[in-house]
Amino acid sequence: MKQNNAITETIKNRYSCRTYATKPVDENLIRQLADYVETVNQKIKIKARLICISADADGERPVKLGTYGMISGASNYIVGICEKDEKNFVEFGYLFEEIILFATEMNLQTCWLGGTFNRDEFSQKCNLAEHEYIAIVTPFGIKKKSPRLAETAIRAVIGADHRKPFGELFLEIDGMTPLKSDAIGAYQTALEMVRLSPSASNKQPCRVVKNAEGYHFYLKRTKNYPMGLYDMQKNDIGIAMCHFELTANEIGLKGKWEESNHPVMIDGLEYITTWVEGE
Repeated sequence: MKQNNAITETIKNRYSCRTYATKPVDENLIRQLADYVETVNQKIKIKARLICISADADGERPVKLGTYGMISGASNYIVGICEKDEKNFVEFGYLFEEIILFATEMNLQTCWLGGTFNRDEFSQKCNLAEHEYIAIVTPFGIKKKSPRLAETAIRAVIGADHRKPFGELFLEIDGMTPLKSDAIGAYQTALEMVRLSPSASNKQPCRVVKNAEGYHFYLKRTKNYPMGLYDMQKNDIGIAMCHFELTANEIGLKGKWEESNHPVMIDGLEYITTWVEGE
């Protein structure tokens, strides 16, 4: 992902926008974003694809695609499509967040939607095969200057502008002791970008445990969180990993993702993967 701004600034500038200006998005921007989506499609190794769609025009007004009142004014969307037997939701979340950050770099606003959209209406626009389903949708466009009262209320209910403290998300090897931020050097920046990751209903299910082997990423599932065909909380881990790796790469921290041979088993946490330092 090439960019003009530091990835940390792009992550900080990303905003879950639910109220869009009805002014059409510049065609050049749409084309650039669609081109980037296609580059992501070309490197996907899982059974999934991403497309850009626009709502049909009715005179000068866009025809709405159903989002149950969650989104207003948008007529352009990126749609994430998975095959029904694909289970690598972590990888898909990572790739989709790359696109979200690319759009942010272009000064376009977005908003992750995992369930609050009319799948039938979107499916008709996407020419789905029988073995496919829509996993994720985001509108993209220009933020309206004044958000709706409904948007303000939604953000307040889910605490959209708040994040859990550093010491709750990042832990020592026992899985209980808060990781001391002053003992991890430049990785403090990468973990802070994980802390700022968006997540479904702002539940922030990602946990990172540090030991001599590396940084172990875990999922702390939210009790009674609804589970459908697509696992949104594993998707959230993919978003966190995307933030971590892009930031590490930018500040010169070498490493790679590996599955640990001896992951630390911690009650209440589901092991996902490990960032191992080095070339």
